[in-house]
Amino acid sequence: MARTVATDALSGYEITEFAHGGTTRTVLRAGSGPAVIVMPEMPGVTPRVADFGRRVSAIGCTAVIPSLFGTPGRRARPTYIMRTLAGGCVSREFTAFLRRRTSPVTDWLRALAAFEHGRCGGPGVGAVGMCFTGGFALGMMVDERMLAPVLSQPSLPLPIGARGRRSVGLSNRDLEIVRDRVRGRDSDGVCVLGLRFSEDSMAPAERFARLTEEFGDGFIGVEIDSSPGNPHRISKRAHSVLTDELVDEPGHPTRDALAAVLEHLRRGLLSLSLIHI
Repeated sequence: MARTVATDALSGYEITEFAHGGTTRTVLRAGSGPAVIVMPEMPGVTPRVADFGRRVSAIGCTAVIPSLFGTPGRRARPTYIMRTLAGGCVSREFTAFLRRRTSPVTDWLRALAAFEHGRCGGPGVGAVGMCFTGGFALGMMVDERMLAPVLSQPSLPLPIGARGRRSVGLSNRDLEIVRDRVRGRDSDGVCVLGLRFSEDSMAPAERFARLTEEFGDGFIGVEIDSSPGNPHRISKRAHSVLTDELVDEPGHPTRDALAAVLEHLRRGLLSLSLIHI
């Protein structure tokens, strides 16, 4: 049975569970309207991930945040991050080191998206992945319900070696299906939005170049200048575009990136909702 979370970090969220394929996970929900699956970055559903979910719900969508690792509401601290990251790297669900395989957890996420589409209605669903989960929205596109995918600093497979840096983390079969959807062979074409900082080695430029090669104009890559001496004094180590490094001030490139994400979700889900009705 669903219940409301009382902690300040997760205030306004309803917490429940979703089970598929023998795996049950905690799921947080806020808002109403078409569903957007917000997949948290390491180490989990931190207060800043929850804040991003509230921004999604504020535009008229239901923010759905599955807890894939960590403890919901717990703040990101170095020891907690490293412990959670170590567990994720060895988990069979995330295939951190395999280049041509879709992460098994994607099947569970597709099932969650299908359930939420039935629950929330609308033309389809959106998805926002971050860091460790950044590329999972691509794998979810195998299901035609996925209409508004966002890849924020996609870090898997881990960018080890030249092939690792170019990998998009999909099996050949899934990549072919996604490519057809983006290029409009099976539909009107679904646009993929990607975000990264220019100096972020965990979400390498080679990966965005590969996405452009595969999807052409159907991939919109937003790269924020984090090189030394950049005008906004963004750290060379900046990584989390929508959470930790977000500066919510007019004219700041991270604020512009956030606006691009919300507009992408509006166009993919809310504009189509009017047509769908």
